[in-house]
Amino acid sequence: MSITLDLRVEEAGWSDAIKDIETVCNTALGAGFRVTGKAGELALLLTDDAEMQQLNRDWRGKDKPTDVLSFPADEMEAPFLGDIAVGLGIAATDARARNITLSDHLMHLLLHGYLHLLGYDHMEENEAREMEGLEIGALASLGIADPYSLKA
Repeated sequence: MSITLDLRVEEAGWSDAIKDIETVCNTALGAGFRVTGKAGELALLLTDDAEMQQLNRDWRGKDKPTDVLSFPADEMEAPFLGDIAVGLGIAATDARARNITLSDHLMHLLLHGYLHLLGYDHMEENEAREMEGLEIGALASLGIADPYSLKA
């Protein structure tokens, strides 16, 4: 078993920008599974900045759009891991600023969100190093450069 993905693309720009977006998402999550060994199901919403701002405001009290949000499921809901939402506008802007493809950046954001679903965090320096190390390793397995060495 690995990761089962329930994908909803609500912003058409995602499909316009990334060919075979479902394969890209499954590839990223497969790399995450390989570095953590944590299987399960997750729901992924690919949306726009307006919806990301609403989600960020409603769930985190921050009234601004963001690139990725994770909503871990309760342990009683296993094997469901939770929900991830990614906004196109900020993700695309960040990808351009880092001179990387949107596809590669989306894979990084999905890995980041997946690790949050598993309980990883980056609030403390030691936690950040552990989480970033997993992201870097998973991305390297896909031939994607260390996103933390790229300056925006």
